[in-house]
Amino acid sequence: MWKELYFSTDFKCYEHMIGGQSYYVGYIKSIVDSKVLNEHIMDTLVHIKSELTLEQLLPIMPVADKKLTSDMESIRSNLLRGYVAIQCGLEAHQCLLVHATADKGRQVTVTEVESTVEGSKEALVESLDTNINIVRKRLPVPDLRIVELKIGNMSKSRVAICYMEGVANQQNIETIKQRIEDIEFKVIPDITILQQMIEDNSKSIFPQLLGTERPDRISWAISVGQICIMLDGSPTALLGPANIGLFFVSYEDYFLPWIVGSALRLLRIVSIVFSIFASSLYVAIVTHHSQSISSLYLPTIITSRMNVPFLPVVEVLLMELVIELLRESGSRLPTKIGQTISIVGGLVLSTAAVEGALTSNILLIIVASSAMASFTIPVFRMSTTIRLLRFPFIIAAHLWGVLGIAICTLFLITHLIRLTSLGMPYLAPFYPWRSKDHFDTLIRLQFDKMGRPPSYFRTPKVNNRGNKSQNPMDTDDY
Repeated sequence: MWKELYFSTDFKCYEHMIGGQSYYVGYIKSIVDSKVLNEHIMDTLVHIKSELTLEQLLPIMPVADKKLTSDMESIRSNLLRGYVAIQCGLEAHQCLLVHATADKGRQVTVTEVESTVEGSKEALVESLDTNINIVRKRLPVPDLRIVELKIGNMSKSRVAICYMEGVANQQNIETIKQRIEDIEFKVIPDITILQQMIEDNSKSIFPQLLGTERPDRISWAISVGQICIMLDGSPTALLGPANIGLFFVSYEDYFLPWIVGSALRLLRIVSIVFSIFASSLYVAIVTHHSQSISSLYLPTIITSRMNVPFLPVVEVLLMELVIELLRESGSRLPTKIGQTISIVGGLVLSTAAVEGALTSNILLIIVASSAMASFTIPVFRMSTTIRLLRFPFIIAAHLWGVLGIAICTLFLITHLIRLTSLGMPYLAPFYPWRSKDHFDTLIRLQFDKMGRPPSYFRTPKVNNRGNKSQNPMDTDDY
């Protein structure tokens, strides 16, 4: 029955005699908790004085998770998950499976990607059971539903779909379930791979599901009708449906007074626009529209570029690539070394580039400011997308000037209009326009004015205070 596992050195099988009957105990040592094995399972077998069937042994085994089965595939899969199998005689086909999985992994720690000054410091970890536990602590209500699935033909990874019954849209729930069940892949090591497989448009560079490591953000999202997806072995969860505005919202905005939170949110949006267009506008103006430069600044620009041998587009692309190299090298090195290399490398290269006439000092300021502006984006995947967007804008600006920037912007807006997240428009509530849903987009309103979840989540008529909404328009569908 266990012959496939005999070739693994960490698989152990012991024979224990009770009277004249042999009991065979099989388990995989590397994933079994030795304390549970010795103090509960083996200790129980040692104190049995007479022969017992597995049916009689089942109720006296002091472990909650246990079952009898004759299914060979179930026995093998459970052994690989950390169960201990007890077989009565070699010829028997029935086994008693006792849960003894070792709980080894990282303990709950502080947030690293979405760190905040105020608010909770707890972050998700690689254990799915731990993540569900810290989410349930924040939502101790019976309507919270946890649905587990398994994906990966070889890894058999556990996936949990979390939602609030009566609040989340049932069609969205079924859509996520169906997409996960349709996945045919051997190993799913991280939820970011799962994300690429279940998004509406996997070819788009824009993320359509929001990744987060904060359990408090997850509980808030579930309460307003979003659905959370968690994968065992991944410290990140996915939230959907998600519009583009959610990727530019920091959860810390809600911990600050609404005026301060709104000001920071507006600053973040301005920074994003600046990060996309700053370098391309410089190329367009210097290359095609130099007559639009004020006479006050024209001598300064001419002087700064006097000894630079490259075209503006080459100069800009060179500096953008240097910034990306510094950022990439800093992120791949250990934290302390990476920070030092990024700072020292940036200072040395920027000084050498200006003094060596490889770039102008004005462009250096623009590129550095553009890079700093991209750091304000709180979601890493969206930050990467914004960084990548700058390059086609720069090339179009070199070819056609401001007209090229306008063409790229048109293509970008068209793509965003066609993009959806679980069927919800990505640009909601701006397209289609829903004026009543702008309460938490560009600015962060006071909590007493957030009366209900946004209609673009297509939730039932439930407001944020748990009451049924009386407004029949609260369930507008797209």
